[in-house]
Amino acid sequence: MYTPNKYLPLIGRILIGVPFIMSGIGKLTSYAATVGYITSVGLPLAGLGFAIAVLMEAGGGTLLLLGYRTHLVAPLMALFTLATAIFFHHNFADQNQMIHFLKNVMLMGGLLNIAYFGAGPVSLDSASGRQALAPAGQHT
Repeated sequence: MYTPNKYLPLIGRILIGVPFIMSGIGKLTSYAATVGYITSVGLPLAGLGFAIAVLMEAGGGTLLLLGYRTHLVAPLMALFTLATAIFFHHNFADQNQMIHFLKNVMLMGGLLNIAYFGAGPVSLDSASGRQALAPAGQHT
């Protein structure tokens, strides 16, 4: 019988969470450029958009990395990732933008899997007894 490696969900959370954290920190160090980019795509309240982006990327990425409240954090991050795909990567005539759009779609897939299956056994959720529901017949 197959026994899953208890570290695989942690590795997955690291691979998804760290790039979000790096992106959020990068935005913190380049406020004017980030606000300018948000403004350039026609979104209002660029300062608020900046704050949301940093919160979702740096904050959400950190919570995801730690495996804390992933059943709430992961779907919120998936929605944020969908919004960024739609507003910032919708020019499919530009192959680079198409790649970024598809990257966001793949990230959403990973985040929704984390939302459903939980953070895994090596997480703060597991340590506190909080886990997302697993499919019938499976235990997390």
